[in-house]
Amino acid sequence: MVADSLPPYGWTRNSYFKLALINQMDGNNSVVKETQQKFNGGYRSWGSFFVNLSDFYDTKQGYLVNNTCIIEAHICVSNLDAIQSNSFKKITTQTNCSKLGDKDARQRESTEQECDKETETSEESEALSSTTCESSQTEEEVQGSDLTLRDLLDLENLGTEEAAFVPLLEEACIWHPSLIRSQSKRTRRFKMWAFTSLGQVLYILKTSKARDMDEDASNHLQELWEELVKASGFDLTWLKPYVESALGMKDHLERTVEVNKLKDKVVDLEIKMKKLRGELANAEAEFEVARRALAEARKGFKEIDLNVELGYSMF
Repeated sequence: MVADSLPPYGWTRNSYFKLALINQMDGNNSVVKETQQKFNGGYRSWGSFFVNLSDFYDTKQGYLVNNTCIIEAHICVSNLDAIQSNSFKKITTQTNCSKLGDKDARQRESTEQECDKETETSEESEALSSTTCESSQTEEEVQGSDLTLRDLLDLENLGTEEAAFVPLLEEACIWHPSLIRSQSKRTRRFKMWAFTSLGQVLYILKTSKARDMDEDASNHLQELWEELVKASGFDLTWLKPYVESALGMKDHLERTVEVNKLKDKVVDLEIKMKKLRGELANAEAEFEVARRALAEARKGFKEIDLNVELGYSMF
């Protein structure tokens, strides 16, 4: 759909969709994500976690073959008004046809007319009952997904820090409607705590760099995460891999510091070795010159004991 042709802000669509990352070596290992949720105009949505990037790039896993991956998308968009309109049109058409049939029947035989009327009335009742049931179920589904984050929380009176969490929370609730459903019967204070804590976690993951996850930052994230999992009632299985990855950055940073120190030491020793090799080469050259000079000097030279007295003779 072209951007200029989009409906105005505030439009909503109830949809069921499924995304699949196809395993080209074994279809049973394909990764499928499916859900039913309500999309709202004016809010952006992003993707969902499928597989680790290392597994995706590993050709042995079967997701990327010959530098090609296959992603399937299935979507069904429902509209309650359209469903009801189409249903009633169908009933009206059946009724009109029945009336024409009745008119012809009256021209033939009154007995057949009465039988036809009874049969048609019965069929219309069943169709109407089925349609009403269908519409009722659809309406319940729509009403069940009507709640938004703004219906649960007073977002207008949030502090500056908490207000920064709102876009992240709205995006998360669009992709995971169970977040809202799980809090629909909670007290207002509990909802505020649960969503604020979730917003803090999302904000940390969104704005922090790997180098920022020192001991204090890791401990803070660990405490927030443990409280959320234990008491919030949220289904956070979709977020767990990202939190675990962030918490693992502390150990990675420590190892990075250790590795960098060793790298610096290796570089210093290498420089020292190069310097010593240069000095050794100079010493070897000087040694060769001195050795040749010594050999030349020894020619015709007779060594004597320098400790012998010179003396003299009287005769």
